[in-house]
Amino acid sequence: MITDLTHTTAARINKALTEGRANGSAAVGMVLTLVIVTDEENAHDAVKAATEASREHPSRILAVIKRPTRGFKHRGGPRVDAEVRIGGDVGSGETVLLRLYDEAVDHADSVILPLLLPDAPVVIWWPTDAPAAPAEDPLGALAQRRITDMYAAEEPLRALAARTAAYAPGDTDLAWTRLTPWRSMLAAALDQVRATVTSAVVESEPGNPSAELLARWLTDRLRVPVEQRDTDGPVVTGVRLYTGSGEIHIDRPVGAVATLSITGRPTRTLALRVRSTAELLAEELRRLDPDDAYAAALPTAVTPPSRPGAFGGHAVAAVGDNE
Repeated sequence: MITDLTHTTAARINKALTEGRANGSAAVGMVLTLVIVTDEENAHDAVKAATEASREHPSRILAVIKRPTRGFKHRGGPRVDAEVRIGGDVGSGETVLLRLYDEAVDHADSVILPLLLPDAPVVIWWPTDAPAAPAEDPLGALAQRRITDMYAAEEPLRALAARTAAYAPGDTDLAWTRLTPWRSMLAAALDQVRATVTSAVVESEPGNPSAELLARWLTDRLRVPVEQRDTDGPVVTGVRLYTGSGEIHIDRPVGAVATLSITGRPTRTLALRVRSTAELLAEELRRLDPDDAYAAALPTAVTPPSRPGAFGGHAVAAVGDNE
């Protein structure tokens, strides 16, 4: 069921949700409120991904679609239009598309607050154009978890610097979520090798934020220098860990299949495909506590190699024993 409301209020939207619920939507089954902050161009894909993720995590999805007027007033002044979707493709959840015009754009938190599910956690996701300090944003302040995506930024590494400077517990980024299979495979590979890692290499396309985060994470966990090497991509294409007994190498140049090579052992084939946005979002919705590993990786300093020619590109310097 779809209900269109023009020049509406939170009270009318809540009434439409209540009426839709009476026709079969089970609000008691919803576990959280997912707020999406986006523009008209990206709204369709973002809502589609959130709807797919909500099949695993039944949610009330509130899509805040900002429609600024670029220097001239919208006819009729500030207003909120809503599209309420219940049942059908939405499944067991509820979706409300909120289009905000003129000054209403600056008061999105006041529009959203009455629509949050009572006693349910709030997650906010910026598919594009995230604020520099998500926790300080009026909408971000309503949420337990705040999800951004550095891949959507014009300069991802500059966005990473901003995320590092403004980090607050509850922040995370899909550039980090994309690394979960890599981190799992690297941990599993290290469990097979009884040797100390002395250095590492992360291979990726230039300027890739996930590669930067992976290098920082390896530095934080292993306390060794980590070099980054540019490849043709796409995204992260390989990781090499050097130990006293040889090399551990995970290589995924293209496609959904990677190879794991450990010195002295047969090469293995691994499934390592690039996951969809819906899958990444679903993973983040599984946990609502702060992501301590992400927080630990963020502040790791990037410095030049400790001696000329020691590592190509740039290295993350660290000292100490492996953890």
